[in-house]
Amino acid sequence: MRAFARTIVSAVAVIGATLGASAALAQAPAGGTPALVEGKHYTRITPAVPQSTPPGTVEVTEVFSYGCPACFQASGFVAKLKKSLPPKAVMTYVPASWIQAEAWPMFQRAYLTAQAMGIAEKTHDEMFQAIWRTGEIPLTDPATGRIRRPLPTIEDAAKFYAKHAGVKAEDFVATSKSFAVETRIGQAEKLVRAYRAESTPTFVVAGKYKVATLGSYDEVIGVVRALVDRELAEIGGKK
Repeated sequence: MRAFARTIVSAVAVIGATLGASAALAQAPAGGTPALVEGKHYTRITPAVPQSTPPGTVEVTEVFSYGCPACFQASGFVAKLKKSLPPKAVMTYVPASWIQAEAWPMFQRAYLTAQAMGIAEKTHDEMFQAIWRTGEIPLTDPATGRIRRPLPTIEDAAKFYAKHAGVKAEDFVATSKSFAVETRIGQAEKLVRAYRAESTPTFVVAGKYKVATLGSYDEVIGVVRALVDRELAEIGGKK
């Protein structure tokens, strides 16, 4: 219930935040990059979580769920963030599974199956649209806004990936039940705990810094970029 409450509060905050930049962002130095303050803009993760990206790069991670309305609202900003990252920064995604009543465990399995099949990146944005706009994956009733019953299944997700990624639905379902995907699920669960993520979306930089929930996603992007630049400077990378 705690995760559910935080998700709903986060969703409301996102909708409000998109109406304008926060006062904190307005006070940032020219160029929109905030003067970073630990405890205000980010918290330090101790011990740091090893990065999954190659040496010399900086990993930017979003902890998310396709079933999270706040993550859907943030998806455009995340795409903007990804495009704004320097060459030696890499965007990665870790799916959470907190809310069984909203099919988060299934969406976690679906993403990690798509990842194992090499189709997660090309279908990431379309998956959000299929759930929250087109109704291809029936999570909510558009007339009431309530969660449908029964919840969507991995077979529903397989139909989506068959249509949008050209894989066979039966192959997707089979892969979703494989040892490789079960291993990925275990790894994702460990990462979510290690990042101390308590709501979605949560952004982590270099496995060291968890970005705070700020007044707007533009401000979040500024903080992420500033932390990335700090890390690249430390490792001698080029921005």
